[in-house]
Amino acid sequence: MSPDNLVILFCLILSAFFSGMEIAFVSSNRIVLEMEKQKGGIASRILKVITRNPSRFITTMLVGNNIALVIYGIFMGDKILQLFFPNTLFHGDPTLSIIFYQTLISTGIILITAEFLPKVFFQLYANTLVKLFTLPVAFFYYLFSPISYLIMQLTNTLLRKVFKTNEEDTSFSFSKMELGHYIEEQLELGIDKENIDSEMEIFQNALEFSEVKAREAMVPRAEVVAVALDTSLKKVRALFTATGFSKIPVFKNSIDEIIGYIHAFEMFKNPKNIKTALLPVSYVPESMPVSEVLKILTRQRKSMAVVIDEYGGTSGIMTVEDIVEELFGEIEDEHDTTELIEKQIEKTVFEFSARLEVDYLNKKYNLDLPETEFYETLGGMIVYQIGEIPGKNEVVMINNYRLKVKKVSSTKIERVILEKTEMKT
Repeated sequence: MSPDNLVILFCLILSAFFSGMEIAFVSSNRIVLEMEKQKGGIASRILKVITRNPSRFITTMLVGNNIALVIYGIFMGDKILQLFFPNTLFHGDPTLSIIFYQTLISTGIILITAEFLPKVFFQLYANTLVKLFTLPVAFFYYLFSPISYLIMQLTNTLLRKVFKTNEEDTSFSFSKMELGHYIEEQLELGIDKENIDSEMEIFQNALEFSEVKAREAMVPRAEVVAVALDTSLKKVRALFTATGFSKIPVFKNSIDEIIGYIHAFEMFKNPKNIKTALLPVSYVPESMPVSEVLKILTRQRKSMAVVIDEYGGTSGIMTVEDIVEELFGEIEDEHDTTELIEKQIEKTVFEFSARLEVDYLNKKYNLDLPETEFYETLGGMIVYQIGEIPGKNEVVMINNYRLKVKKVSSTKIERVILEKTEMKT
């Protein structure tokens, strides 16, 4: 291979490398990168230095890429003339049409071999390649440092004087979304998903906590156990014993008028009636984030909130325990008797309680059930899709899932057999 061809090939490789590393650095997971920096060793220390200033890293890659492209353009222009327009070499300067063809051919080669393909490849394996090419990048990082420094000084001056901003205001930090994606990746890579570190799951719940609405964490109206204000204390004591609950809401005329709640502890004080033992509740809309509900309950020193719908009626109730469970998972004690069925009958066949939430089933069983803001549970999804409560043994097809209603009451679906079928094409 002639020296000219070697120079052209080398420039294409360098251009592909600089373009790829630029997109790899931008696309890499910030958390993985930060963890790699903390491992120790020469490579980790070098990686920490060259990524300390993201703007300088990107500038170095751009400088290297432009130098490679300029050298490539000089040699490639002559090579194109030799191959396609040899007569031009002996008859003076090339015409405008020849310059056009030179530009078209050389640009096409650059776009394919040094831009599109490497950027796609480096983006797919961003985390691995950033670590793999740490040393080569460090070499060019210091080689081009004088040029990069001058360019950055000029850029910073323009930003300050013209655009009234500062490059230093931008920080190389990871977002909550990136942290969430990293945790999901680790959960998916877990070999024994039944024994995944509980701290990882709590971390994931904490990230999603701010997005959870009151209607997602509440005890729904249909499952609320409440008593009227004029109920005798004897009946209230019996209800505490039967349910095992520590708090029972109290309503005035109907469950849409919950005025407070009574705590089991109050029964030991021998109150005259429910009214003297009544404790206050807070009222919150369905759309309020549970994090805000927790702030309200903490500030008002209350432990129960009534979730109201858009018409002012009771949609459900929520306690501090319900909110804490959104972070730490279900907290069951000896009085918790609610049994939610979730079992795998065959590889693609499951039996679920309709009360289970759709997003929970999608994550745990790797399903792809549709999720919208109009429902939270499996039963809610079925009713939303068909517009009514189906009968027993009725079959509903949703996407590529066959759902058979195994148990149903007049007001709600209770148990469902879900089968994942092959997607028809």
